[in-house]
Amino acid sequence: MNFFEDLKNKAFNSGSRVNVFIAINVIVFLVIQVVFVIQYLFTKQTSIANFINNQLSVPTYLPTLAKQPWSLFTYMFMHNGFLHLLFNMLWLYWLGGIFQEYLSKSKLTFVYLAGGLSGGILFILSYNIFPAFSDSVSLSFAVGASASVMAIVVATATQSPNYTVSLIFIGPVKLKWIAVLYVVFDFLSLAGPNSGGHLAHLGGAIFGFFFIKSLQNGNDWSNPFEQFFKPKPRLKVVSKNYTATILPKNQKPNQSEIDAILDKISQMGYDKLSANEKEILFSASATNEEK
Repeated sequence: MNFFEDLKNKAFNSGSRVNVFIAINVIVFLVIQVVFVIQYLFTKQTSIANFINNQLSVPTYLPTLAKQPWSLFTYMFMHNGFLHLLFNMLWLYWLGGIFQEYLSKSKLTFVYLAGGLSGGILFILSYNIFPAFSDSVSLSFAVGASASVMAIVVATATQSPNYTVSLIFIGPVKLKWIAVLYVVFDFLSLAGPNSGGHLAHLGGAIFGFFFIKSLQNGNDWSNPFEQFFKPKPRLKVVSKNYTATILPKNQKPNQSEIDAILDKISQMGYDKLSANEKEILFSASATNEEK
């Protein structure tokens, strides 16, 4: 039990969004694989797992996409095999950690989601625009965190181009050259068997680059996102129509009572407070003003 509790704390309570995204990707992969194995063992079929995969993978065929618009987000947490998951999570761990050194964890969340969304959109648009994909547009789907990870890789390299990492068998390399190498590789691979995947990578890369350039010019695209999810301040109640008896200076209001009163206000409104609750609340306000 302690092992699973440690994993939970490491994944969701460590304060790192990188760990959260890795945990979500791993959990989704394991759940689908478990469903796949159980159904196969009992029925020799895999229809349930296939259905889940189809619903969570983003399609290029627009009528299908209209029936499952959520797949533009869910696809970035899906993976086609263990190695696909492993390499994406390794890159997310390495570059996401560097990203968080220079930028906030909320910006990493934004870049992961928006980069994945950008990759999915470029993937869909390309398959519906370019004649090379006309024969496969009705059958193609995309899965994987690659576009999201690519957005983080390029964003990190754009933010800190001369940051040096040590690669096995190669030695120290600056981030900008790693990013350039991957972008060039993805572009040159567009005519290959996984052209859709490389298009999604490029969509993420483009977003990551322009996000940082915009940020450096003083325009933070993530600001509305961060403001929306920013914790709301505690409610402070002020009334001009009520005169309370203030507690003696040496008698401090009980914090648990104050919290309970504030919760009651948020649920039922100020008018539902009793005279005693109003007195406690205003006494606490007067105590804070005197500090």
